[in-house]
Amino acid sequence: MSLRMAALGLLAQHPGSGYDLLRRFEKSMANVWPATQSQLYGELNKLATAGLIEVSEIGPRGRKEYRVTAAGRDELMRWIRNPADDPPERSAELLRVFLLGELPSDQAREHLLALADHSTAEIERLKELEASIPCIEDDPFGHAALVYGLRFNAMQVQWAKWVVTRLDERG
Repeated sequence: MSLRMAALGLLAQHPGSGYDLLRRFEKSMANVWPATQSQLYGELNKLATAGLIEVSEIGPRGRKEYRVTAAGRDELMRWIRNPADDPPERSAELLRVFLLGELPSDQAREHLLALADHSTAEIERLKELEASIPCIEDDPFGHAALVYGLRFNAMQVQWAKWVVTRLDERG
């Protein structure tokens, strides 16, 4: 459901072709909800079939530009206003951590340190992204999502190192 809303939301902000949407997606929403080109184009077809978007213009070489319909905007607003409708959150990583006790301690420790390293690299990537977007402060909610990613990854680094310290103390 979230890829559907991500695509619908980006088109509500600004109409565009599938290619335009993919580029905008890669610079913004991919940090929140990654998707491949085929997934995104497939979702555009589903949104059009459902009457939530429509072709607003056909350009050279059959390039289609899409825009949100009134029904699409209504569906987006309904979704934004009803977070209780979301499925429960699941985290494969937390499940993996919960089950790390099945591994020898040195392997569990390695996993946690790799998680911390990955989060550190993600912080650097997000900082570079933030620096590369001119006037990011002009988009308070997009910027808020990016800052959430920075803070979440910083917490994950701190947390993973805390768990490693606890393992080390146990011997």
